[in-house]
Amino acid sequence: MKKERAWPQFIRNLLIMVGSRSRPQLRRPTWIIVLVSIVCVFLIAAYVYPPRSPSSCSLFSSRGCGGSIIDLPPAAQSRQLTDAEVESRVVINEILNYYPVITKKPKVAFLFLTPSSLPFERLWHMFFKGHEGKFSVYVHASKDKPTHVSPYFIGRDIHSAPVGWGKISMVEAERRLLANALLDPDNQHFVLLSESCIPVRRFDFVYNYLLLTNVSFIDSYVDPGPHGNGRYIEYMLPEVEKKDFRKGSQWFSMKRQHAIIIMADSLYFTKFKHHCRPNMEGNRNCYADEHYLPTFFTMLDPGGIANWSVTYVDWSEGKWHPRSFRARDVTYQVMKNIAYIDESPHFTSDAKRTVVITPCVLNGSKRSCYLFARKFFPETQERLIQLYSNSTIF
Repeated sequence: MKKERAWPQFIRNLLIMVGSRSRPQLRRPTWIIVLVSIVCVFLIAAYVYPPRSPSSCSLFSSRGCGGSIIDLPPAAQSRQLTDAEVESRVVINEILNYYPVITKKPKVAFLFLTPSSLPFERLWHMFFKGHEGKFSVYVHASKDKPTHVSPYFIGRDIHSAPVGWGKISMVEAERRLLANALLDPDNQHFVLLSESCIPVRRFDFVYNYLLLTNVSFIDSYVDPGPHGNGRYIEYMLPEVEKKDFRKGSQWFSMKRQHAIIIMADSLYFTKFKHHCRPNMEGNRNCYADEHYLPTFFTMLDPGGIANWSVTYVDWSEGKWHPRSFRARDVTYQVMKNIAYIDESPHFTSDAKRTVVITPCVLNGSKRSCYLFARKFFPETQERLIQLYSNSTIF
């Protein structure tokens, strides 16, 4: 408080001295010099002693005059938040309001979640080559120790644990990958990929796409059917209400702030760990990897996510698993079509089978939605390498 008031008092004293000195009336040029001097002193003082109030706007502030405080969505009016919710939201709000350190060498962390070896390692090697210092690689192999053929992957395996399809161990593996990647302060964006994922764009395009926007690409939509809201169970109350329950692809790409928030979260993660799992009462099957992050960020930072995933998956066949691409399916036209899609479809599981379309809009402009794609069989690698080497569609 003393420092905040020091420079205004100094200016007042300077003005008193200038006005009270008994001397002949100053000529106009002299007054101009005095006024310029006062303005200079004012600007220097403003720089040395900027306002400390978080609500004030300083000319020299590195954050500018925009709203640097990110308000969380208002709490539901129908009830009072529990102590655990208040504590959780305080931590999340502080992380969201934290001004991230600008690193000189921002990197994208590629997080590979795989049972064992990566069948497309040679293709990924081509993708990474020539961009050293702009990326980092982390591999979580849940079954067997992988054999690597690319130097970009050698020594990048992290401590791993078994992963069960549809179980909370899938989310735990994602958190394990994020935790290891967060140890490097230069990692500013984090992309989760499976062993069947491939790039559909070149590295420079991916790097700029992810780092030149301030959102996380987390898929989130309302599915009123049995495989969406039908998976919700009342044991999630009071923290998670049915109106907030969301569904989405697990293959996220997120900014550093959101990755830290996931590490800090215990309340909501525990709710999904205990109450979103296969073989629940009433023959319900809930899969936390499809619901935890979409619900969590829709509740706590809806404006911070894009509501689509940058990893393309074809669910148009309406089966339990998405379409898988074989070598005969990989053509120039197919890859070009994927690369230039600018709307993300979501298929509901109710009787209407509605297709919900999300336009892919970034910074006010419609953009291509996808940077990666899955699921591709290992037999497609040679064809993909050939296309990647000779085609401009990537």
